[in-house]
Amino acid sequence: MKRSTLFRKSTAAPLGTSRQDDFAYLQPGEIYLDAACQSLRPQPVVDALTDYYTSYNACGGRVKYAWGQKVDAQVADTRKAVLGLLGLSARTYATSFTLNTTYGLNLLLQQLPLGRFDRVVTSHIEHNSVFLPTITAARRLGVPRLVLDRAADGALLYEPAQLEKAVVVVNAASNVDGRQLVNLTDLVRDTHARGGIVIIDAAQAMGHGRALLQKTEADAVCFSAHKMYGASLGVVVARHDLLASLELSFVGGGMVQDVREEDFDLVQGDPGALLEPGLQAWGEIIALGRAIQWLGDTRPGGLAPSDHLSALSTRLYDGLAEIPGLTLLNNTPSPVISAYAAAQDAHRLAVFLSHSQIMVRSGYFCAHHYLKEQLDLPPLLRFSLGLHSTASDIDSATQALARLLKGLS
Repeated sequence: MKRSTLFRKSTAAPLGTSRQDDFAYLQPGEIYLDAACQSLRPQPVVDALTDYYTSYNACGGRVKYAWGQKVDAQVADTRKAVLGLLGLSARTYATSFTLNTTYGLNLLLQQLPLGRFDRVVTSHIEHNSVFLPTITAARRLGVPRLVLDRAADGALLYEPAQLEKAVVVVNAASNVDGRQLVNLTDLVRDTHARGGIVIIDAAQAMGHGRALLQKTEADAVCFSAHKMYGASLGVVVARHDLLASLELSFVGGGMVQDVREEDFDLVQGDPGALLEPGLQAWGEIIALGRAIQWLGDTRPGGLAPSDHLSALSTRLYDGLAEIPGLTLLNNTPSPVISAYAAAQDAHRLAVFLSHSQIMVRSGYFCAHHYLKEQLDLPPLLRFSLGLHSTASDIDSATQALARLLKGLS
C-alpha cells in the first residue's frame, strides 16, 4: 500500500448498519458509492416531486389559477431556502435555476462584459465544468488564462498581482479527492481589492461542505441540486451587480417584461430571472426546497449529518489504505476518495465490483487535465459517500476490493 501520509484510525462512535427509512428503496446488498456524480434521493424528496406531478402539475410565472400560484409560492420558498443555506441576503444576491453546474458556469462566463477583465484564473484540479469554459471564456474576452496550483489542503496558491482584474473560477471542493478551498475568504478579498470577480464551483461542496461557503462574498456560487439530495437541477447564486453587468445573448421568455419588433425590455425587480430563459423545471425546484429542509432535520444513525459523513470517510480511508497494491490519491479522509492499483485496469475492477452490487466510478472523473496530463495516472476508482451510506457498505466494499486484488495478483 502506498499513500501520502500515515492514516489515522477512526475514533468516532460506531455507526449502525441499518438503512435510514428515507432510503428504504435500496435493496439488500446494493452498495451505491457514486454520490459525487449524483446523490441518492431520500423518500421525502421523491414524494415532493411526485406530489407536484400528481397534485398541481402547472406552470409558474404570471399565472392566476390556484395550481400555478402554489407553484410560484413554493419556487419562491426554494429561492429563499437556497440563500438561507448559504447565509446570504436577498438584498445582494439572487438565486437562479438552470440545467446543472456546467450550464450555470457557462451562462456567467460566456456573457461577461468585454473589456473589463485582464485575465482568467483557474487551477489544475478543476472539473471539466470549470476547466473547459475558462478556456473558451478567455478566448472570447481576448485575455490570457492562468492555471494555478492548489496546496495539499486545497488552498489556491497565488500571488496577489495575479488577481489584477481577474475572473477567478475555482472549485470549493475537488471531485477527485475532496480537498477544499480553505483560503476562500482571502481569495475573495484579494481579488475584489484588485477589481476582479470570483465564481465558485460548489458542486461537490454543497452536499457536505457548506460551512466553507456560508456568508461567502464570492460574486457567484454555482452548484447542482442532484449532488445534494435533490432532483436533477442546477443553481446559480450571484450578486445583483454581476448579473446586471452581463452582456446577455442567451435570452427568452421569462426574462422579459415587454417585446417589440426590434427590441425588448428585461424584467425588472427579479435579477435571478436574467439567467432563466424559457420554462423552468418547476417540480425539480420544489424538490430542492424539500431536500434543503431534509438536510436540516435528518439524523442518520443517530448522528448529525456532518458527523455521520466524517466517521464514514475515516472508515473508508482506513479500509482502502490497508489494501496491498492500492495507491490512494487522498492525503486525508474525505467523502470522495480516489485510488488505483498499478497492475490492474480500473474499469475492469469496477465491472467486477458491480457483479457484487458495489457501484463505484472508474476513469478520470471529468478531471482529465489534472489526472491524465499533469499527474500521468492511469484510470482510477472513485469511492464517494452520501447520507445513505452505512458502515456495512464501507466494510463490504473494501473487503470485496481486497479479495479482488488478491485474486488478480
